[in-house]
Amino acid sequence: MDPDIALFVDVVREGSLAAAARVWRLSPAMVSKRIARLESRFGVRLLHRTTRRLALTQSGAAFHAEVAPLIAGLRAAQDRMAQAASEPAGPLHVTAPTSFGRLWIAPYLPTFLERHPAVRLRIDLTDDFVDVIGGRIDIAFRITATPPSGVAAHGLTVNRRILCASPAYLERAGAPENIEDLAAHRLLAASGQLPWRLAGVTVTGESWIETNSSEVVRELALAGAGIALRSLWDVSDALADGRLVRIIPRHEGAASVALWALHANVGTPAAVPALIAHLTECWRDTAWMT
Repeated sequence: MDPDIALFVDVVREGSLAAAARVWRLSPAMVSKRIARLESRFGVRLLHRTTRRLALTQSGAAFHAEVAPLIAGLRAAQDRMAQAASEPAGPLHVTAPTSFGRLWIAPYLPTFLERHPAVRLRIDLTDDFVDVIGGRIDIAFRITATPPSGVAAHGLTVNRRILCASPAYLERAGAPENIEDLAAHRLLAASGQLPWRLAGVTVTGESWIETNSSEVVRELALAGAGIALRSLWDVSDALADGRLVRIIPRHEGAASVALWALHANVGTPAAVPALIAHLTECWRDTAWMT
């Protein structure tokens, strides 16, 4: 869109240079200069300008009749494009940790897609590191103390982790009263999760059962196999109904570990903030969201 032609159309619509200047946030002198520049380009006078009135010349009227509908059409097209860009649509590739994605993302996706039917969603659940940029991921939900550099990172909530065990295990093995007592108990952890870094203290040891699955650890704890360090989002239901009991409550996982939403710094589709906002609203009243 030629800005001088668009300005000429607005001068005619507003009826004066001063009125058009206010719309364009220019000085009247600058508007006059740009109209003169347009007339110089075409070699014809388009407007009769006096201190009291403004009128189209014959050439100006003919030119205005041709370009005004074109400018209106271009502006309408730009408005439609801006509206389309602000509406969530198109492909959206999401990745999340396996357990968290199954429990706290998948159940809320149908309502998101009902609200935004033009989104084509793909969700991959994995506990492995995912390269957001290299993997062409639109949103990566990650639980970590150190989000990667080079991407936008939104901290959603502290990932509170607590020590817990089943009532059956505690009845059989006794309830530990302090961290040192854990040395005499069976610890449960997935590969790479020990040592446990709690606030102010580190717990070393080996898992009684070796597994690469954090979900297996949860099931082992529920079955009475030992003591686990679990995220509240993972065990809040079991704590509420008594299948698990919190132990040594003065010690939690380090508060530096948080739930993050990661995405590229530029070119973010509208579906990205829409999904983040949708999920955080769904989680707002849960027991683990702080």
